[in-house]
Amino acid sequence: MKISFIVLTYNRTDALLAVLRSLAEQCNPEHEVLIADDGSRQDQVEMLLERCPAFSCPVRHVWHPDVGFTAAGARNLAAHVAKGDYLVFLDGDCIPNKSFVAWHTLLAESGFFVNGSRVLLNKTLTAEVLSGEVNLPHCSAFFWFRARFQGDSNKLLHLIRWPLSLFRVQQDFQWRGIRSCNFGVWRHDFVSVNGFDETFQGWGHEDADLVLRLHHLGLKRKNGFMATEVFHLWHPESKRDQESVNKNRVMARMKTNLVLAEKGLRELDTAAPLKITQLH
Repeated sequence: MKISFIVLTYNRTDALLAVLRSLAEQCNPEHEVLIADDGSRQDQVEMLLERCPAFSCPVRHVWHPDVGFTAAGARNLAAHVAKGDYLVFLDGDCIPNKSFVAWHTLLAESGFFVNGSRVLLNKTLTAEVLSGEVNLPHCSAFFWFRARFQGDSNKLLHLIRWPLSLFRVQQDFQWRGIRSCNFGVWRHDFVSVNGFDETFQGWGHEDADLVLRLHHLGLKRKNGFMATEVFHLWHPESKRDQESVNKNRVMARMKTNLVLAEKGLRELDTAAPLKITQLH
């Protein structure tokens, strides 16, 4: 099974590099990494080109112009050029734990998609990570107990490894815990629902919409708690002026059997400006 790791980024290359360093330690030649860039500035792109860690697998940077918050479009573009059988979506500020790749590989199963979990970090710990003082995937249990006690992180469950199948499967659609920042899906299933729906405007709930349409396709959700955790670096909260509109759209779709995104992979404008750079 070839896995394509699709990492979304926008003008935060310092965080992206921390994500890539963890992936570089885990990926093998059968994998590939695609950086889905939602229009980062040239100085951010140059930093990536100069400092990208060495990988044993292909790494490509897929960039399109900045026209506002178009995360769904950036992810779809990267998925369109991906060569893997299985897609794992990550955000460029979510550092994978040291067994992230192994666990996503173990949890991948026909008829399912995997919804990963995250550990939230505060501003202080995030600054230490970005300065290079702390290498999160290699931190000890003592470090994490202290971080939790001091309020630097919000949970400790990532220190435990839960059995492969016990209580992981959810048969029906449930909104809680859906996160496109840590999400695994078979490529053919992603294509079958036409990918992320790019008609969702601004921040919020295009990931819930994808999960709902995968359920309508007949797939089941498998939760990656205590296995696939990522460490979510702190950042100021995004503008959420469209959240209620987006949420209402998903709620309305819950009453339908809609499978296909209104505007997704099939509607990609392949003639639009797009730059793909091979990094490794």
